[in-house]
Amino acid sequence: MQNYKAPERDTLFVTQELLGMEAHYQALGFDEVSEDLVRAIYTEAGKFSENILAPINAIGDQEGCKIDDGVVTTPTGFKEAYAQYVEGGWPSMAHPEEFGGQGLPYSLATSLAEWFSGANHSWAMYPGLSQGCMETLKSHGTEEQQALFLDKLIEGSWTGTMCLTEPHCGSDLGMLKCKAEPNDDGSYSLTGTKIFISAGEHDMSENIIHIVLARLPGAPAGTKGISLFIVPKYNLDENGNVADRNTVKCGSIEHKMGIKGSATCVMNFDGAKAHLIGQENRGLNCMFTFMNIARIGTGVEGLSAIEAAFQGALAYAQDRVQFRSMSGVKSPDKPADPIIVHPDVRRMLLTQKSLAEGNRALANYCMKLVDVTCYSKDESDVKLADAKLALLTPIVKAFLTETAQEATSYGMQVYGGHGYIAEWGMEQLARDTRICTMYEGTTGIQAIDLLGRKIMGSNGELLNVFTQEIRDYCTEVRGKSMFNAWTNAIDSHVDEWQQITKDIGLSAANNPEELGAASVDYLMFSGYVTVGYFWLKMAVLAQEKIDQGSSESDFYQAKIHTAKFYFDRMLTRTRSLVSAIHSGSENLMQMDAELFKVG
Repeated sequence: MQNYKAPERDTLFVTQELLGMEAHYQALGFDEVSEDLVRAIYTEAGKFSENILAPINAIGDQEGCKIDDGVVTTPTGFKEAYAQYVEGGWPSMAHPEEFGGQGLPYSLATSLAEWFSGANHSWAMYPGLSQGCMETLKSHGTEEQQALFLDKLIEGSWTGTMCLTEPHCGSDLGMLKCKAEPNDDGSYSLTGTKIFISAGEHDMSENIIHIVLARLPGAPAGTKGISLFIVPKYNLDENGNVADRNTVKCGSIEHKMGIKGSATCVMNFDGAKAHLIGQENRGLNCMFTFMNIARIGTGVEGLSAIEAAFQGALAYAQDRVQFRSMSGVKSPDKPADPIIVHPDVRRMLLTQKSLAEGNRALANYCMKLVDVTCYSKDESDVKLADAKLALLTPIVKAFLTETAQEATSYGMQVYGGHGYIAEWGMEQLARDTRICTMYEGTTGIQAIDLLGRKIMGSNGELLNVFTQEIRDYCTEVRGKSMFNAWTNAIDSHVDEWQQITKDIGLSAANNPEELGAASVDYLMFSGYVTVGYFWLKMAVLAQEKIDQGSSESDFYQAKIHTAKFYFDRMLTRTRSLVSAIHSGSENLMQMDAELFKVG
């Protein structure tokens, strides 16, 4: 199996050069977070990813998790790796010092989350789920709840989960039946079953804090009657120490296509002691804190898989010899040329590379916005960042994970038959990342959220806010760089983005199904244009560095070559997406459901 290498240089390019994170941190009051500190953190995170997590990745796939009477055992090395993770202080990076955190920016931790997931997707899910749990407690918990739970979660000795889905309701949370009855002491007794709970039970931490959606007696039907609760695996005594076992138990773990080292649990709550978090019947509003972070995190998982697939495919393409180049022999000392000389292999590698680097820019840009919403004292800046995040979160979640399906498939394809067998690790990547388009809301749900709730729901204002940023940049660089053709391409795509939004809105006014019919193609169009905007910015910056006489001219020249590939071959995919959008809903909905038959 190919060895994973943390993409430190490209991450530094995106965060420090493209997004100006050092100045960003200074403006938010993180005076000590210099580029030197960031580089030092990256170096240590790279070592942890490459030397600790990557070597146990295949082991996790081969062994999976085991369950015995509700007790889940993780694969060999997972528990030990988590202990090193805690010892290194990684869980506490982006949390307030008042709760034992290191007080570093949220975006810095997210860059590292990509590397941890790229090295070992299954393992990274255990600490990853805890982040949303902590954010929910910080945003909506009482001071007492924060004092009881946050310190241990932040130091990493406890982990957290998100318990939403039930067997009968899937993503339609308005149908959930899990119930919570009030107790005399102010706590609640929570009963019901939750499914697909990642890291719901395991042997890596001494306590697990479940954040659970349930209904109170007499609560309104639908999503308006959902409340949010804290349910610890072990109850706490009056001093906040682990006490008796709560009546929550893992009933089974799922037998999955991928991420086999991650315990995906059925959790049974049998009158478990629970604590209300936030207001009654406002649980879904509180949970959005958790869900939005989880959605961006899932997009980052897709990004990490693209990078890992590219690394594996590139190493193989440079080493494997098959056939001679169409333009003449390239390696006369070998019986054939390395397959990287062949155009179709180049097509697959450049698709992976352009998606990894473009998607990385988009993901880190969003985390820069998250920093603003968390730390800025300027209300207008926070409002603007919130608006951009509202638009971009479903794009990040869906576009980065959908393109990961293509990139990991190409990872297998470059290897040919060897990509289909386990020893090279490419088929594991494809299996592991397949879930990313499904959990935390499927691509279809993200698409409806983007087009219906965010764009139509704001009368286009959320779209206008972000497209204005793109227009302003195009105006700024037009005539000042050698990339006017690409600048004009992005500008025209923004015009088209606005126009197809209006067209869909008019069609949906007469037939609401037009919204659903267009939504996924619309989201993918939005993704290609958004990433194209970042490729334009990266190309302009790379050329500036070359013109300044940078000693890394090869690195920057590769950026420009990859940008050209993106504009010539990836951005042009929008043509078929626009055609599909304009075809309307009739080709989907005209046929009666009874005609969907086999044979």
